[in-house]
Amino acid sequence: MNWILLILAGCLELVFTFCLGKINRVVGAEKYMWSLGLLISLCVSMLLLIRVTKALPVGTAYAIWTGIGAAGTVLIGIFFFKEPASWGRIFFIFTLICSIVGLKLVSH
Repeated sequence: MNWILLILAGCLELVFTFCLGKINRVVGAEKYMWSLGLLISLCVSMLLLIRVTKALPVGTAYAIWTGIGAAGTVLIGIFFFKEPASWGRIFFIFTLICSIVGLKLVSH
């Protein structure tokens, strides 16, 4: 169950970064909607991370949470915000994902 909550926390970090990207691209009242989404997703993500670290090693949980966020944010940038997708970026995202899986496999 803790691993599922950790993945959910990482996905909410992606919602946070997506909202952050949208805030920079909209004007007027729409900024407030995305700002609210940013605050809610950030708070819930942090609360889930805090809960998970009661059962999983802090270093492992934090590394996986940030890894999901980092890899996912690069992909969000590529697919939603038209950021460049070079082979180097793809390679290092793949490397990061392999590292996240490795941490899951070796944690107790």
